[in-house]
Amino acid sequence: MESSAAKQQPMAGGSMITAEQSYLRTELEQRRERLHEALHSSAADASLSQLLTAVDTALSRIDQGTFGLCETCHDAIEAERLLADPLVRFCLDHLTSAEQRALESDLSLAARIQRALLPKLGLAPAGWDVRYHYQPADVVSGDYCDLFETDGGLLFALGDVSGKGVAASMLMSHLHATFRSLAEAGLPLDRMVEDANRIFCESTLAVSAGHLPVLHIHGDGATPKDSTGVPLGMFCNTRFPVHRLTLAHGDTLFLYTDGLTEARNRAGAEYGLHRIRTLAARHTGIEPAGLISECLEDLQSFGEGLKQPDDLTLLAVQRAE
Repeated sequence: MESSAAKQQPMAGGSMITAEQSYLRTELEQRRERLHEALHSSAADASLSQLLTAVDTALSRIDQGTFGLCETCHDAIEAERLLADPLVRFCLDHLTSAEQRALESDLSLAARIQRALLPKLGLAPAGWDVRYHYQPADVVSGDYCDLFETDGGLLFALGDVSGKGVAASMLMSHLHATFRSLAEAGLPLDRMVEDANRIFCESTLAVSAGHLPVLHIHGDGATPKDSTGVPLGMFCNTRFPVHRLTLAHGDTLFLYTDGLTEARNRAGAEYGLHRIRTLAARHTGIEPAGLISECLEDLQSFGEGLKQPDDLTLLAVQRAE
């Protein structure tokens, strides 16, 4: 269920790739039009003129090929910050003390909001045993995890917004609100995902992403179940067929983001899908909390103390009766 903000790649000279520049130019031009309209309002004040000047300057930097470069050191500004605010002019290393404090305050608030959106830890849906682990690589995360009961039963979701940082976290919050709203409308699962996909396709950048297979853990081992569609937001009119699976008592569905599969050890080797499946097959019948604990312990041993490079989220859903 990965979605949006395309993974950033620098060009020669440190500027952002053309597709992102095109997107941000369109955003800036639209803001410029709105500002012009607002300036003709009787309630217009000086701040609108200042914003218009900043937008014109940003558009000029795109034309000159200097957009996305710090005005102090001329290195590339962090791409996720540009996606969140195309008017930024300095990299993190060259913000003023006041700007640093404001950014830290914003990130802290964003982190608190994200954690408030996570499922309640004590949630105990009838007939199910559910546990999750949510671990951002930095202050905010692009991982998405949700779980709640509806009239039709238990609804759970896990995803990874492409990219990192503030832009990815904003899209994660957008995804959460979208699915919650669609679920409250009582839509069937395929229609819900199709509507969410269309909303994301119309409101976000192009996707550069892939799906990881869900593991069905049962008495005979662990069987991967591949996705039935492309990542959200890639094509506006995509259909998402529903895969139906019957879980026996004690069976578990194990979902995870690529913070697990793409974790590396000191030799540069990836943790990988095979290791996850092997670990799961060794622990058939274990309760979700134990499964997640075993996975984290194995990941820590594999990583040999290296810092986590990506957001990590694990979700285990077991049929308890």
